[in-house]
Amino acid sequence: MELKDVILLLHPVIAVLVVFPLIGIVVNRALQVRQRRLQTATDGKSKIPPAVGQEHVKLGRWLTGSVVGIVLLALGFDIFSNILEKQVWTKAPFQVILVALFFVATIASLALLYKAGDRKWRAIFATLSGMALVVLGCQDGIYRKTDQWYFSHYYYGITVALLMIFSLAILPDIYKDKTNRWRNIHIALNTLALLLFLGQAITGPQGLLEVPLSWQESYVQKLYEQQCNIKPCTIQAPNVPKKP
Repeated sequence: MELKDVILLLHPVIAVLVVFPLIGIVVNRALQVRQRRLQTATDGKSKIPPAVGQEHVKLGRWLTGSVVGIVLLALGFDIFSNILEKQVWTKAPFQVILVALFFVATIASLALLYKAGDRKWRAIFATLSGMALVVLGCQDGIYRKTDQWYFSHYYYGITVALLMIFSLAILPDIYKDKTNRWRNIHIALNTLALLLFLGQAITGPQGLLEVPLSWQESYVQKLYEQQCNIKPCTIQAPNVPKKP
């Protein structure tokens, strides 16, 4: 495999080795936290240690960074592959510089969101991170499948990343709010995120089949030109000779 193929496969490798195990652990700790809260409210005590709440928060913060990071990796591969293939640097150097600055802005805003304590600054850095991520997702070269957005790995991934950023931004408010409003919002949004993660697990392998490796591109392109540019892409039933 070429270096381009190795970089392409980094996205699914990190997803399998880091992101999805983290999701399982975070969900497990979330269920334990809820179970402990219910047991404490009913019986006044619980066998689940109090440290499970801190573990849930810490692992959730790691999950947010991992999800945003892996999304940036996928976007960066598609965007800069398109820049190199179409020589965008020579045609529109300012555009390339601007795209690079958006990557820097996304990472910097997310890092500042981790450090921010005041609600106003958390809202600002979360908004900046989300906006920069969406702008990067609109660049040329990204495999989006907009005509099938409801089953698109790209749209699922961007939505999940935005939900993770929002969850990180409201984290301090969850423990300050005595009405549990922010806690309920957190549960609802992360339940949606969990469903989208399941969708990611399905659409991810589909994307790997649809985006060829470098040594496959010429064959796929040639087949496309032969099958789809000349006539509609339909599968014909084979002619089976009838038995006498």
